[in-house]
Amino acid sequence: QVQLVESGGGLVQAGGSLRLSCAASGLAFTSYTMAWFRQAPGKDREFVASIHWSTSSTWYSDSVKGRFTVSRDNARNMDFLQMNSLNPDDTAVYYCAARRYGSAGYSGQTYSYWGQGTQVTVSS
Repeated sequence: QVQLVESGGGLVQAGGSLRLSCAASGLAFTSYTMAWFRQAPGKDREFVASIHWSTSSTWYSDSVKGRFTVSRDNARNMDFLQMNSLNPDDTAVYYCAARRYGSAGYSGQTYSYWGQGTQVTVSS
């Protein structure tokens, strides 16, 4: 049984930082491209960042490029999203997702597994 469990969300002031973690189990982690998506109230889910299963190449949405960093630790079956210079527009539920052997994967429909989400709230 595949499980993705996010942690690290919370309330932070504008300009602050948070680090999200995603712990994966039940899958061959090194065969999966890992991604982060987010969904704000009343908005569609959107791609945030992803990291390649083999090369660890990374992709980012324009809205977070230069502020967020995605990384992975294959030995621990985990990936991370370091979020700096947060602003209120970053407020959303953040989801971890996995797709086997995929590349960038900007569409959520291409991901097979999802976590339950973690809330990030940025106050102004």
